[in-house]
Amino acid sequence: MEPLERIGKATVDVLEVLLDGDRPRWGLEIIKLTGRPSGSVYPLLDRLERAGWVTSGWDDDAERRGPRRRMYLLTPDGAKEAVKVCARRTATRSTGKTRPQVAG
Repeated sequence: MEPLERIGKATVDVLEVLLDGDRPRWGLEIIKLTGRPSGSVYPLLDRLERAGWVTSGWDDDAERRGPRRRMYLLTPDGAKEAVKVCARRTATRSTGKTRPQVAG
């Protein structure tokens, strides 16, 4: 698994949705739950998958009508890192600090 070079608010939003529950999520579901546009979410999911944080596959529910859905799930290592990333965001929110303080 590779570390992510940059982790913005949109990435954290996607990671939070993927952490919420232990089942795979499909792309449109992630878009709706994050409130982020598809042009933001799908590239993030691709980047997370290439880095080894997420795995994906096509939904094989033959009973379901409509187009096939691509399902996304955090890898075990990806889930561990996602917990750390989301915890840092929560800590930043509670302190109100958005940047490290520079001594001087």
